[in-house]
Order: sequence, then structure tokens, then C-alpha cells
Amino acid sequence: MSDPSRDIRIGDTERQQALQVLGEHMSAGRIDIDEYGERSARITTAKTRGELMSLFHDLPDPRPQFVTPMAMFNEPAKVPARRWEGAVVPVVGVAVVIAFFVLVKNPLIFLLIPAVAILWGRWNGRRR
Repeated sequence: MSDPSRDIRIGDTERQQALQVLGEHMSAGRIDIDEYGERSARITTAKTRGELMSLFHDLPDPRPQFVTPMAMFNEPAKVPARRWEGAVVPVVGVAVVIAFFVLVKNPLIFLLIPAVAILWGRWNGRRR
């Protein structure tokens, strides 16, 4: 029975790690430069863990390490970013400037901008 984790696809991070480990084997004299070239070319085209690990079957540790597939699902859920959140303080700033020239004429109104920024930052910080 074959290991189902061998069929899991890999990405650039895993390929880079495998190239680094292969370089360590070449530095230790376990493989020569020609064999390094052949194996590194196959590493760059590998698509699954099985393809990648087959290049290390005759070599001792170190070998490439993989994150368990379930680790992806154990990450905490991220709060979806809302585009308007970054615009709250600038919109308040524009509204304060308009209110100053049209309605209030009191420079103390400009204190609303940092007050809103502080309150908005604290409220956002608690939600995440």
C-alpha cells in the first residue's frame, strides 16, 4: 500500500529546501557535481513529495522536511480585510476640514482627527 502523502503537490518553498539539502550532500562528497546537476534539474521540475523524495532515496539524512497537510487547517481563521477600514481616518480628516471652513470656524475641531484615529485603532485592535 502506497503512502498517500507522497501524492501531495509541492511548491517552490519545498523545492528550494530540497536544493539546499542536495547542496549539503554535494559539499559532504556524497554526490559529485554532475550528479548534483542532474538531481537539481529534477528537483526543479518535481510536482509531488514522492517525486522529490525519490531523489534522496540513496542518501542519508538530512532530507527535505514537509509540513503535515493538516497544518494548513489548524491555522486560526483570519478576519477578512475590509477595504473601507483604511479610509475611515482620512475621511474624518476631510470632513473636519470641510466642517471647519463651512460650519465651525473653531480650530479645536481638528482635535477630532487624532481622537478618531486613536479610537479607531483601539477598536480595530480588539477585533483581530
